Amino acid sequence: MTRPIDEPRNARSRRTRSAILAATRELLEERGPGALSMAAVADRAGTSRRGVYLHFASRTELVTALFDYLAETEGLHTSLARVWAAPDGPAALAEWARHLARYHPRVLAVDQAVRRVRREDPDAELHHARAAASQLAHCRRLTEWLAREGRLAPPWTPGTAADLLRALVSSDVIETLLDEREWTAAELGDRLALLYTRTFVAPAPAPLPQGGRGAAPA
Repeated sequence: MTRPIDEPRNARSRRTRSAILAATRELLEERGPGALSMAAVADRAGTSRRGVYLHFASRTELVTALFDYLAETEGLHTSLARVWAAPDGPAALAEWARHLARYHPRVLAVDQAVRRVRREDPDAELHHARAAASQLAHCRRLTEWLAREGRLAPPWTPGTAADLLRALVSSDVIETLLDEREWTAAELGDRLALLYTRTFVAPAPAPLPQGGRGAAPA
């Protein structure tokens, strides 16, 4: 078998790779992972099976590459940059909530399709595991930031707070609030920010007396 292309170097090859990944996404959203064969992807992308195998050696490799494709096309890194540009931990946590409202509705259909079958489909499980690991790493970065600033509310530790934050990245919650309850994305972000802040952020320490610690009495 021809060795797959690691990094397409010409425009035509890049277009073919993008078309294959776009077709993979469409099939997942429309018909679920069960319909995701190399032949089906090739037909949707308007290329041959050999053309798909030139870019991806297996269905597993194709589904794994979808994570990076979604991140690039839907602006994951730009959205996350706003989180890490926040001036302090509490502000970053609030911006994380708004990031979820910005980004996750864009990939909701893929996430739900993967979650429905991940216990039976090893490729879907790999995709889910990669997404979950990335989300947990971001949550841990946030909770450690709060802890360093002395703003992580008791009895939370960075680990337990990160675990709960990760669990709250739920496509079911997002779908229920946006679609069933008809919240706007802005309302979702602001209300999640309120929930997270009241749950995980300790009050700011009282300011020192004027003159600072150890100031001589007047």
